[in-house]
Amino acid sequence: MREMFPPQNTAVPETSVLTVSGLNRLAKSLLEGHFPSVTVEGEISNLSRPSSGHWYFTLKDQSAQLRCAMFAGANRRVRFSPDGGQQVTVRGRLSLYEGRGDYQLIVDFMTEAGAGALQRAFELLKAKLEDEGLFEAQRKKPLRDDYAHVGIITSATGAAVQDIISVFGRRSPRTTLTLIPVSVQGSQAPAEIVEAIARANRLAASLGIEALIVGRGGGSIEDLQAFNEESVARAIAASALPICSAVGHETDFTIADFVADLRAPTPSAAAEQLSQNQEDQIQLFAAIESQLLSRIQARLQSDAKQVAWLARRLKRPDRHLQEQAQHLDRLETRAQRAWTSSQQRRGSALSLLESRLQACAPSQRMTRLILQLADMQRRLGRGIGASIASKTNALSQLGRSLDTVSPLNTLARGYSLSYDASGGLIRSVSTAEIGDKLETRVSDGLIVSTIQTIAKA
Repeated sequence: MREMFPPQNTAVPETSVLTVSGLNRLAKSLLEGHFPSVTVEGEISNLSRPSSGHWYFTLKDQSAQLRCAMFAGANRRVRFSPDGGQQVTVRGRLSLYEGRGDYQLIVDFMTEAGAGALQRAFELLKAKLEDEGLFEAQRKKPLRDDYAHVGIITSATGAAVQDIISVFGRRSPRTTLTLIPVSVQGSQAPAEIVEAIARANRLAASLGIEALIVGRGGGSIEDLQAFNEESVARAIAASALPICSAVGHETDFTIADFVADLRAPTPSAAAEQLSQNQEDQIQLFAAIESQLLSRIQARLQSDAKQVAWLARRLKRPDRHLQEQAQHLDRLETRAQRAWTSSQQRRGSALSLLESRLQACAPSQRMTRLILQLADMQRRLGRGIGASIASKTNALSQLGRSLDTVSPLNTLARGYSLSYDASGGLIRSVSTAEIGDKLETRVSDGLIVSTIQTIAKA
């Protein structure tokens, strides 16, 4: 409570007579002047909420009480719903209600007692873990509604475990539940919850635990503080088993709710989210059974129609045999025709092959080769004769041409050729000298002589 100052000297002369209203007004002025703003903590009782929207209540402790009024404009800023027996901290001014002469506190601000520090710690831890990514959706494990074994971490004596067991018993009695009892409030609660989560993960394989529900019933922020501890949040984040957080009432939020893989508003809601309603399953099976029976009946009706159709098509055996006999006769006739036709085709093919074989016989081939050889000999003889005659004529023509230019013919006409001692033809007197030996060739022989005289023309 704000420190009290000594009142000013407001003594009223004994001879003055005050009205009740005047006295109350004077007392109100004194109170409001000396206590313009005070902060008081106490327990709410006799809370009244009339249709005007104002709140009227009594704030008390173990030995005293104080009437309070909080008007509609101020109580709209209160972030919780106050109730009788709740410990709160209020701030306001002392006043006096003149109409009844009641001493009262006009409240301007109200918080839950002790919640301020806890709320600040809550916000700081929330921001820290959120920055680390512990609240991100991608790291959360999905939870199903068909688990065969679920572990429960809560108080063994609280209403939460009874609610969970009741819901599972009603919706999914086949699900095995294992309770790991812990304290859910008090200084020892966080360590017990952390150890219970670790133990459940260690025993998950041997016991067959598939998921966990961690929670408790509702309460004040102080009651739920164990689920706002950093150690509990990190244990939930590190759990290999998926965890459903079920702490308090629907309006209660804890750090565990943000870190858990799934947040349920109440323990009962957590049990409903992790279980299948057997009544829904029964209805589903009934619907499947109905569909199956309908399909069976439809199939039977279809098969009956098919049988009736086949029965109409079914003939008497003797008629069927007669038809089969006629069919066999037709097949026999067709087979005979096919055989005859095949034999004829084979005979024709055989004759063709025989004629081809005779044409390709060695004797025939030898005869043709002999005839070809004789023809080639005749053609060769004619070719050789023609070639010899052609060559003879050409040779004769060349002989005549050679005789025309032959030196012998020239000599026969009275000319001669002279050669020096080396056998060279003397073409000019400049190549001969007196005393040289000459050989002169005439048409019928050779004359050897010596040069005695040389005369140039």
